[in-house]
Formats: sequence, structure tokens, C-alpha cells
Amino acid sequence: QVQLVESGGGSVRAGGSLTLSCAVSGFTDDTGCIGWFRQGSRKERDFVAYIRRNDNDAYYSASAEGRSTISQNNAGNTVYLRINNLKHADADMYYCAAEPGASMCGVTARWYTDWGQGTQVTVSS
Repeated sequence: QVQLVESGGGSVRAGGSLTLSCAVSGFTDDTGCIGWFRQGSRKERDFVAYIRRNDNDAYYSASAEGRSTISQNNAGNTVYLRINNLKHADADMYYCAAEPGASMCGVTARWYTDWGQGTQVTVSS
């Protein structure tokens, strides 16, 4: 069973940077996708970025493109999301999610089957 644990959230001043981590376990091979999503008071979880585990192919939302980098360590058991030039609008709960075995990665929350508990990002003035 795939398990994901997020960390790295906290309070950061606007303009600063933050790296979120997602510890991943339970994968049986290097296939599949890891996505990062965000959610505040909205019902829907909004896509931020994904990475395909076997070739590091990455894709970003329009708001994340250029300010964010998704990556994974060589072992494939930790996925990172670095966000630069943080804005107040970036404040949210951030979740990582997994779709094991997928060869194509999705940009909607329903694509992913396993989720972490989330880590809170707060942006101060």
C-alpha cells in the first residue's frame, strides 16, 4: 500500500522560498506519478505539479510554472516541491498524491488514488 507523508510547510515571508517534501513508500517499482495539489476553503484540490517517477517528466499549473520545481531523489522515495517568490495567494494546505503504475500523469485530483495528510503553507507580509 502506497503511503505519503508531507513535510516542510510553515510560515514564510512573501518573496521567500519554501521546499515541501513528500516521503513516498509502498511502490513496487519506479512507475507511476506523484502530484502536488493545494486546497484551502475550496472544495476542490487544485493541481500544482506532477512528476512521472520513471523519467522525471514534470508538468506545472500555469500559476506554478516558472516559480516552482518538482523533483525526486535518486531513490524515488522523496518528492520535492520548491516554490520561489512566494505570494500571499500561495498560502494553502498542500498535498502530495500518488497514482501507482500510471504511464501518463493527470492534472486532476480524481486521477490520483493515494494521498498524504497535507502540510500547511502560510505566507506573511
